[in-house]
Amino acid sequence: MAETLDIEVVVFDVLGTLVDEPGGLRAEIRDAVPASDDASVEELLTVWQRHVELEQRRIGQGRRAYVNTEVLDREAAGRVADRAGLDDPAAVARLATASRRLPAWGDSVGALERLAQRLPVLGLSNAGGTTLLRLGAHAGLRWHQALSSEAVMAYKPAPEVYRLAVDTAGCPPERVLMVAAHAWDLRGAQAGGMRTAYVERPVGDPPKRTDVFDRRFSGLDELATALTA
Repeated sequence: MAETLDIEVVVFDVLGTLVDEPGGLRAEIRDAVPASDDASVEELLTVWQRHVELEQRRIGQGRRAYVNTEVLDREAAGRVADRAGLDDPAAVARLATASRRLPAWGDSVGALERLAQRLPVLGLSNAGGTTLLRLGAHAGLRWHQALSSEAVMAYKPAPEVYRLAVDTAGCPPERVLMVAAHAWDLRGAQAGGMRTAYVERPVGDPPKRTDVFDRRFSGLDELATALTA
């Protein structure tokens, strides 16, 4: 695949693609509110996700000034605490940093290790810089550089986020492969001229019939084998 597509650099989405974001948040909510049953945890997770998604969308539409995900996560944690009746400041503060402790998918660490021996590997995430640093260390992710969209004060799928990756790669966009479990993310990369590879994840955004990505993989082991063969 690397020769066929003339790929020089591989760029990975992080949240949802390399780590299980919903699963990690679910576990952190359960720790913060141990009396919650499964249905309550799902409700609180939805509160968190909807807030972050809505605010990122508002920022993208110019209806709110840019703030990084550390701010959005604190806001989300506050909303979850209000809904759950959680009034322990220490528990709320820890919950606000939940995104730093998301678990890697079972194939992420090994696949990145294999790829990093052959090609430059970048992480590209909407996660704020501090969160991305701590998350990479917690999950054991190996990349040569991790890029936060905070550097351009925007959120994917804003074009400037993908330009950040291409500029960092230092080669034409058609030689940069964007890997993600979210079709919306790949569409943004594709619009910027990058090559695209969709990876199936249980929490991803699957392609529509109209999507035409360069490759599709059932997991990262399959992708790593294709790139390192």
